[in-house]
Amino acid sequence: MSAGRLRPVDESRIDAMLAGMSLSEKCSQLRYDSPAIKRLGIPAYNWWNEALHGVARNGRATVFPQAIGLAATWDAPLIERVASAISDEARAKHHEAASQGSRQQYQGLTFWTPNINIFRDPRWGRGQETWGEDPFLTGELASAFVRGLQGDHPRYLKTAACAKHFAVHSGPEALRHEFNVDPSPRDLWETYLPAFKRLCDEGVEGFMGAYNAVYGEPCCGSRFLLGEVLRERWGFKGHVVSDCWAIRDFHLAHKVTKSPEESAALALKNGCDLNCGDEYCHALEGAALLGLVSEEEIDRALGRLLRTRLRLGEFDPPADNPYASTPLEVVCCEAHRELARQAAIDSIVLLQNRNGFLPIGPECRSILLTGPLATSVEAMLGNYCGLSGRVTTVLEGLAGLVPEGTRLDYRKGCLLDRPRPNHSNWTAFEAVKCDAVICCLGLTPDLEGEEGDAIESAYRGDRKTIELPESQCIFIAELAAAIREAGSKTKLIIVLFGGSAFAIPDVIAHADAILHAWYPGEAGGEAVADILLGNASPGGRLPVSFPRSMECLPSFDDYAMQDRTYRFMKPDDVLFPFGFGLEYTRFAWSPLIEQPSPSGGRTYRWEITNTGNRPGSELVQCYHFPPESAVPRLIAFHKTQLDPDSRRAIEFTIADQPLETINDTGVERLLPGKHRLVFSTHAPWNQQLNNHHVASITIFP
Repeated sequence: MSAGRLRPVDESRIDAMLAGMSLSEKCSQLRYDSPAIKRLGIPAYNWWNEALHGVARNGRATVFPQAIGLAATWDAPLIERVASAISDEARAKHHEAASQGSRQQYQGLTFWTPNINIFRDPRWGRGQETWGEDPFLTGELASAFVRGLQGDHPRYLKTAACAKHFAVHSGPEALRHEFNVDPSPRDLWETYLPAFKRLCDEGVEGFMGAYNAVYGEPCCGSRFLLGEVLRERWGFKGHVVSDCWAIRDFHLAHKVTKSPEESAALALKNGCDLNCGDEYCHALEGAALLGLVSEEEIDRALGRLLRTRLRLGEFDPPADNPYASTPLEVVCCEAHRELARQAAIDSIVLLQNRNGFLPIGPECRSILLTGPLATSVEAMLGNYCGLSGRVTTVLEGLAGLVPEGTRLDYRKGCLLDRPRPNHSNWTAFEAVKCDAVICCLGLTPDLEGEEGDAIESAYRGDRKTIELPESQCIFIAELAAAIREAGSKTKLIIVLFGGSAFAIPDVIAHADAILHAWYPGEAGGEAVADILLGNASPGGRLPVSFPRSMECLPSFDDYAMQDRTYRFMKPDDVLFPFGFGLEYTRFAWSPLIEQPSPSGGRTYRWEITNTGNRPGSELVQCYHFPPESAVPRLIAFHKTQLDPDSRRAIEFTIADQPLETINDTGVERLLPGKHRLVFSTHAPWNQQLNNHHVASITIFP
């Protein structure tokens, strides 16, 4: 069945449970840590669980690439397979824990993922949790993730996914509990809400509100967002959960209420069903006794939560639910390990490859591995991660794959984010004697992430600058100078780790090749080695634009989209465009054939040929320019894998609906006039498109 259709439930079971509860018991079931009501057959349940890129914070689990890395694959079928593997492991771990009487936090089946906020500014530390800067790409890939998490059974959810953080939320972390956003209507409907609408249509089971306020209303108690948009306009039937302790921000930070009771009542009345925090525990019953909220409103919220638990099979015999028999052997199984490795390979983006040096060939007889992240486990994992006993660093990956006869050495070279106290450094001396230097640079989740996790960040997890840390920039300059002064033919390869874009024009000038590996997961070291040594081709494309410098960015707390993302940035401000990524091979496109489609709209068809000597993937992206507009938007994409000398027909059928634009009231409409389509390998930010086709459609009034 389609994941977009809600699983039916027996409403009489809900009515019976509600009828048997006291007011106090009802309020207790609206907490994330819901206690058992044994006489009604309701077991204890903790709603708080995470599965951003693998079952998180609950021991053994396969760790896949961080969400931004999965986004870089641009591969919805692969992402659905990853999410299905995650939900398999989640089911097995949940039932094993429950069989032992353990129902702790992070052991349930309700996952507060995916994070589909638009990554509008590379300084946001939590951007690594998102699917990038584009609403359409975010919606398509996150929908695939939801399908994999929730499964396709007609009655039962495999696990319950949750779209977060609703809405208009992407930093700064230091202000997230108090800031208010007044986005323009166009930015709200065109940029910040479409991915949420897409997941609502997909049938995501839950929504999580954001900490901040929008138009003066805290998101977790917003009549506009939760009522008018989510419930009334979009017809959402699932449940809504607050972000953790966000409801207390109503009276402590936003100052829109005066007491916990008023805050709890505001949230519940406007559609927040479940409280991650303690306001519903301590204040909701008091709010009901004061007449601030009715028992009928409490029943409405609790009914939504009970439906989710029924869809998960919480109250049914395990024999009735096929997911309940998922064997524990799936956790960290070899198939999931191989999937994690493939996902990492397909996420890694080749940004530069001067003179085609990569992959490293047999003529390269000596390699120096250096940089502060060559041995970093944190650089593999990202935040919100599980624990794996088989995390491979780049050093381990290379050591396991470099053939005998090629000399491999390692020097750390520099520190992650501070100067070396010891100025005597033999790394450059060793570098000039090697054929290639592989330098692992970037960030870790200690420097970027959520406010309480990034313990080395002075900015609550955000980045002050988007350049590499100064210690790393100095180190790269030292290596490049030593190579130049020695007249050495040493090739310098940079492998970047981190959850965001980097402004690296100086690195581009020094490096022969640059890879961006994001946070590639437990098999990241092997994946990087596979690509460097030519066992695999880099499959990733950028889900975010790379600005040229900090000066290109608007103020971080300005939520206007002007000068942000590929849609609105000035061409001269872009270092690497959205959708960009090199391959180890070359592709040729045949002329475009355009014709009407029998199903409506128009079909665009051409052949792509791999003209190189290595396999590779071509990612074709379709961008739409509405009439009299210079602002593109992604409306379709297709990724295809081709062996050398093979060809494949590519076909896009574009109907009217993708050409509709959203007006200031959120209504989609098809504008009359000339619509331009650009089929290309990255966002059309300038005229430097290698393979591309341009077509136009004229819509008459």
